[in-house]
Amino acid sequence: MMTMSSKKLMIFTPLLCIFDCFDNRDITPHAMFSTSSRIKKGTFKSDLVGDIKGLLSLYEAAHLRVPGEDILDGAFTFTTTYLTTPTKDLSCSSHLQRQVEYALEQPLSRDMPRLKAWNYISFYQDMEGKNSSLEKLAKLDFNLAQSWHRKELRGLSKWWKDLDVPSNLPFVRDRLVECYFWNVGVYFEPCYSLPRIFLTKVMLLTSIIDDIYDVYGTLEELLPFTDAFERWDITASYQLPEYMKICYRAVLDVYDEMEELMSSELGIPTCNGKSSYHMHFAKEAMKQLVRAYLIEAKWFHKGYTPKMEEYIPNALVTATYYMLTITSFVGMGKMVPKEAYEWVLSQPNFMRASSVICRLMDDLVSHKFEQERGHVASAVECYMNQYGATEKEAEDELNRQIEEAWKDLNKGILKPTAFPMLLLMRTFNLSRMINVLHKHEDGYTHSSKKTKRYITMLFINPIS
Repeated sequence: MMTMSSKKLMIFTPLLCIFDCFDNRDITPHAMFSTSSRIKKGTFKSDLVGDIKGLLSLYEAAHLRVPGEDILDGAFTFTTTYLTTPTKDLSCSSHLQRQVEYALEQPLSRDMPRLKAWNYISFYQDMEGKNSSLEKLAKLDFNLAQSWHRKELRGLSKWWKDLDVPSNLPFVRDRLVECYFWNVGVYFEPCYSLPRIFLTKVMLLTSIIDDIYDVYGTLEELLPFTDAFERWDITASYQLPEYMKICYRAVLDVYDEMEELMSSELGIPTCNGKSSYHMHFAKEAMKQLVRAYLIEAKWFHKGYTPKMEEYIPNALVTATYYMLTITSFVGMGKMVPKEAYEWVLSQPNFMRASSVICRLMDDLVSHKFEQERGHVASAVECYMNQYGATEKEAEDELNRQIEEAWKDLNKGILKPTAFPMLLLMRTFNLSRMINVLHKHEDGYTHSSKKTKRYITMLFINPIS
């Protein structure tokens, strides 16, 4: 049953769509036509350089380019060059300078919706001619949603505390709030509370599984651990070391709990004692993931550096975004047809692009730290080894591939498939989150700086 507080949130939450879609950066038809009139035959008129608003609009539009749009490729290079001029040299107000600085760090189309809303409200406060009533309503909406998220975090904290991860699994990363932050980026609305909580629990447990395969488990232990997931039965845990039993049983408990909640909350019963197709695909995606983790573990124990053609297909699975996309669908219930799960598992270009962004951005910011502690070769090492490239050359090539993947992702959103935009946005938002967290550093593993600031903004300090 929907509570009064959740009803209020459902009333106010659509306001965030206003701030999500119509940001304070003047990406309006007037701004875009004004800018396009200064482009002739793929070149840019010099008078555009002095128009900071026009440059900013063109810069944001360039991030929506799809494969083959050479003019927008040029626009991206052109606007980035001029907007990265030290802000003190830009002929614009301090208010506009702030917008430029933020856009260079997080362009609109690649930003987390909640951070986008927070920053828009911050910019809007300083705008001339602002609507004070709209400003108050937006702040109220933000704070109501923040209150809802705090409530969910309290429930998740109790579950996490009961697992007692620091004592039982001291080698793993303790990242409850960071995982929840990640999944508020996937869907923040109160109506998605059930799938958001499930996704957070699965992401936390996946982080533990990742650390077991990467850091702690021996190859002799990892083989039966992988087999246990293939069997998906509590009796499979009997052969495991105690630390693996804790993780494995927690995974089974979370999936069983979700199946019960889907029956009681969403009216999706099991069929003849078997899992619904939603849970079936969620389990299959997890099995696919641990198989890929085992392949990487074998490479590491052999000291083997694969070629890119061998590394990438497996690494796109261990990036976790195939599994997390499927998991994000589960709690959305009957609006997700069986064919949507099959589509994700078939790894279409849209899904592949999202996983490429996740995998390569993660490899770029984490490979040095991981190689120091002992880890399978990343895309950086694989590329350097295969092509005799320098580290800088490898990083430049991987960044180029990331930009190409964003174009494919944009194409998937602008020319959608038979599946609802509501589902495609889960994948798109996951891609946004890796851009937010991993643009310059591994903001998940090393979360004490930028990530901590974001968490404080969204979950601790209300907007006054």
